[in-house]
Amino acid sequence: MLKGLIKLLASLKMSLWLLLSLLFLLLAGAFIMPLRAEFQAIHSLPLFQWVTRQPLSATWWLWAAIGVVSLLAANTLFCSLDSLMRKKTVTQWLMLISPQIIHIGFLFVLLAHLMSAIAGFKGVAVVHEGTVLQLPDRSALQVRTIAMSLDPNGYLRDWAVDVSYGEAGRIVGEDRLMPNRPSFREGIGIYVKDLRALPDKAVLLEISREPGAPWALIGGVIFMIGTVTLLILRMKREAKNEGAPSIL
Repeated sequence: MLKGLIKLLASLKMSLWLLLSLLFLLLAGAFIMPLRAEFQAIHSLPLFQWVTRQPLSATWWLWAAIGVVSLLAANTLFCSLDSLMRKKTVTQWLMLISPQIIHIGFLFVLLAHLMSAIAGFKGVAVVHEGTVLQLPDRSALQVRTIAMSLDPNGYLRDWAVDVSYGEAGRIVGEDRLMPNRPSFREGIGIYVKDLRALPDKAVLLEISREPGAPWALIGGVIFMIGTVTLLILRMKREAKNEGAPSIL
């Protein structure tokens, strides 16, 4: 029975059926999401924190998709191991290992999303100069100054938000948020989402923690290396075959 299960997990047919099932589940979700008010707040919390608070009647397809993706990850791992075991005598080692490198990159990306879905954090707050916020790591964030530059027509031309970080009643760091320049501290990101100049200066801040972000970067780099290597090797093999003399 165990051998049959391993053979099933290492089957390419299973990969195709899982991908087809995932396609249908996501298609179902595309019709369900606009009809249910619960999904308006899906981006306000990490996935597993949000989905456990929602009725199963709205999220059944999402739970099913999570299950299918989990099986797809296992299928990817077993397919890679099976491929390596079947092709021990392959002389072109890079040609053999490149697809497995792509699979490893894919698994790292899945791991990154899982980590962020379980242990991530996301919150928003409207702040003014002098506002103090408590961060997820129990440190404090204080908004010190909000500087805005307006053009003669009253449109925002430039801005900067100075903040300081505190622990145990003392300042342990300072930073400045600017366009396309958020602030990061101990894995926590501070982003400016919107600003208001009148009647008083106010900023909409997003505070988030993405523990899977480094793993997603690693997975993306590995995936790219495997893809580029496989492409180059296949191009060289095709060029070599085209240059070989014909036996006809």
